[in-house]
Amino acid sequence: MITLALTGSIGMGKSTVAAMFAAAGIPTFDADAVVRSLQGPDGRLVAQIEARFPGTTRDGAVDREALSAAVLSDRDELAALEAIVHPAVHHERTRFIVEHGDAPALLFDIPLLFETGGAEAFDKVIVVSAPREVQGARVLARPGMTAEKLEQILARQLPDEEKRALADFVVDTSGSLEETRAQVGNILTCLGLPRGV
Repeated sequence: MITLALTGSIGMGKSTVAAMFAAAGIPTFDADAVVRSLQGPDGRLVAQIEARFPGTTRDGAVDREALSAAVLSDRDELAALEAIVHPAVHHERTRFIVEHGDAPALLFDIPLLFETGGAEAFDKVIVVSAPREVQGARVLARPGMTAEKLEQILARQLPDEEKRALADFVVDTSGSLEETRAQVGNILTCLGLPRGV
């Protein structure tokens, strides 16, 4: 089995690229989706997060805006949140690997792969990238996003050029979907996996 890590900064197109790998038949683990589930309605981390960060949940789910406001500008508070979330995500990832033990490859969509020192656990790292102006336009189009919030998020992430330098493969998403899909197909071919896209 080949283990693939998919990463890239906010707004680079990771979800689109991950969906292309999934469409090619590669089982895909989405760390962000797992976190949303764990923090969503009746998620198993909601009570623990409310206990540590009072006032950050509402109607049985984490209020992502309130939690973001509580931790984004404070490194210690962010570390406290990560100490709650990361072990739970690791547990879900282990379960995913067991469930797909017979697959020829698995893809793990992990936004903060390099920042959390996780790259060594994978056979190959794929970085999704786009020019800064494309990234900014995508992210600022999201509801509730501001230039200040984007800068806070980017300050926690390794710069794109450094991620590209550490990658085994880079997928540039600044072109058409067809161009992106072709790059995914080329990676699959390089790895000896069916293209399927």
